Amino acid sequence: MNQGQIAEQQAKRYLQQQGLEWIASNVRYPFGELDLVMRQGISWVFVEVKYRSSAGFGGALNAVSAKKQQRLRKAASHYLQLNRIQAPCRFDLVAIEGERLQWLQNIF
Repeated sequence: MNQGQIAEQQAKRYLQQQGLEWIASNVRYPFGELDLVMRQGISWVFVEVKYRSSAGFGGALNAVSAKKQQRLRKAASHYLQLNRIQAPCRFDLVAIEGERLQWLQNIF
């Protein structure tokens, strides 16, 4: 298991402890990937997990570019359409830098 997979497992466990329900991991399409798909109440939550060993080079929080946001939106829209889901949704970020985990809700 690589460091990215370990970080995704850590993020999944943390979010489940916060009351979110895990639905899927690593949902891949040719145009984008969803790290974690979760639910919180009636809302679907698409979670991007970013791991950095340190805050150098902008750290994990600065790793979601406009292009990455566009790919996430497209992948989430496709996921919702394929699964015929009509519900509120949001995009969250779990940023892990070393031992520090930060959960940001509704990042865009």
